[in-house]
Amino acid sequence: MTDQATVSLLRWLRRQLRQPTPQREHLEAAVANDDPSEARRLLDLFDFTEAQRRHVEGLIEEWERSRAHG
Repeated sequence: MTDQATVSLLRWLRRQLRQPTPQREHLEAAVANDDPSEARRLLDLFDFTEAQRRHVEGLIEEWERSRAHG
């Protein structure tokens, strides 16, 4: 699974979460395992600004739409 939505999400996460913490690794695993609901749950562990949270939510929504049309 390497569609554009997940690639965008992973790139954004790696830019925002520069340190490879266990939480970031779990979030990346949720993306790799095509599990947007787990990714949403894990996002609550991060202290994102409101703008960051809106952006990442939009990326996850795009991911979910691409899954539905896959």
